Amino acid sequence: MARSTLTIEEAFIAQHPGSRARYERAVRDFPSGVTHDARYLRPFPLYVERASGPKKWDVDGNELIDYAMGHGALLLGHAHPAIVEAVTAQVQRGTHYGAGHELELEWAERIRSLMPSCERVKFTASGTEATLLAMRLARAFTGRQKILKFAGHFHGWQDYAVPGEKLPFTARSSPGIPQAVFDTVVVAPVNDLAFVEHRLSEGDIAAVILEPSGASWASIPLPDGFLHRLREITQRYDTVLIFDEVITGFRWSPGGVQGLLGIQPDLTTMAKIMAGGLPGGAVGGRADILALLEFRDDPAWNQERRVQHPGTFNANPLSAAAGCACLQIVADPAVQRHADAMAARLRRGMNQILVRRGIPGFVWGESSVFHIVLGTRCANQHGEDIRVPEGVAPEVLKAGLSGRLGHLLHLAMVNEGVDLFHGGGLVSAVHTEAEIDATIEAFDRALQRMDDEGLFASLAAN
Repeated sequence: MARSTLTIEEAFIAQHPGSRARYERAVRDFPSGVTHDARYLRPFPLYVERASGPKKWDVDGNELIDYAMGHGALLLGHAHPAIVEAVTAQVQRGTHYGAGHELELEWAERIRSLMPSCERVKFTASGTEATLLAMRLARAFTGRQKILKFAGHFHGWQDYAVPGEKLPFTARSSPGIPQAVFDTVVVAPVNDLAFVEHRLSEGDIAAVILEPSGASWASIPLPDGFLHRLREITQRYDTVLIFDEVITGFRWSPGGVQGLLGIQPDLTTMAKIMAGGLPGGAVGGRADILALLEFRDDPAWNQERRVQHPGTFNANPLSAAAGCACLQIVADPAVQRHADAMAARLRRGMNQILVRRGIPGFVWGESSVFHIVLGTRCANQHGEDIRVPEGVAPEVLKAGLSGRLGHLLHLAMVNEGVDLFHGGGLVSAVHTEAEIDATIEAFDRALQRMDDEGLFASLAAN
């Protein structure tokens, strides 16, 4: 293939003048010109005009196969007809009643039918709010102050979720978060159940919270049997177990990871797919724990013991309409099976390209997600689908597609008509073999462009 006269970054700039112009406006309004940290991209992020199914079109008319998928919220793809119809009908009836409504009842009933661990449900407006509420409930229920989380696991941006999430996992401070917050959060080393059991035996841990996929939607996978053993340990020490299924919920199976493996946590946090791509979240779980949110004919209880939880947009009718429509569809396991199969096809195809080109790197994941690493080999890279990369440090897996190689692969893939997310992506139930195969071909071309620029020369000896 002849080398382009433009570098990858120059080609990106040339193909996206409309996005560049909007970014120049955005930096006057938003810090770094973005409204979500994950959308930050040098030299500028993309601006999208419309989206449908597995694709979106930017303001310059470029068509992109999308793997951001609403940051994981769109298992059914963009603008699914059933969700569009439900939201369109509801918006004409009202967007906020300041009162209860029929759809919130249906929404909760659908969640409870798919996740039997959710005896009761309380809605929030986001996944971050859901993890915050779950932690508060666990503290109130147990009378203990500390939360144990695992290194690398993401639970939103609220203060108690930040410790141990980013590299280095041992950092003991973060701008704007009081040290007292860090003092109430215990960060367990990656997948270390011996550490968990030791800390729980000390009797001061209210809850253990984790992504049941492993850190950052399976970027650091869990060993087989891990969740069952963790459930046994938390029960032995009367500690609340919280599954953060904001991403895995209704994606790993109609009942999330817990439904797939037959494990019942005490509390579950949900968002994204649960709300059909609109804002919304929830905490579901044991009735005795959720009872802490109840009003009683007891002023002392209501004032001193009841856990408070307002929220202007909790269970708002628009999100409820979208959520009900979505959950009705994803209750069919064929939805998840198709997305899983497409993701496996993508991981396998990308790995075959890396092996054929002799480029150190691998693509891994489970269910309908994938992650990419360049510049590092794993022991089981043979051009096949990979769930657990062997012989690779957790820090490398968490870092994923970072650094200069990751940055330029992202730009090169956009130039070739594919938008990745966090060094990988999430496959929807409406991606077909055509989009998957086109993505594999785009990956091949992107690697060729990177090779043309000499980006892999220093990796030959790795």
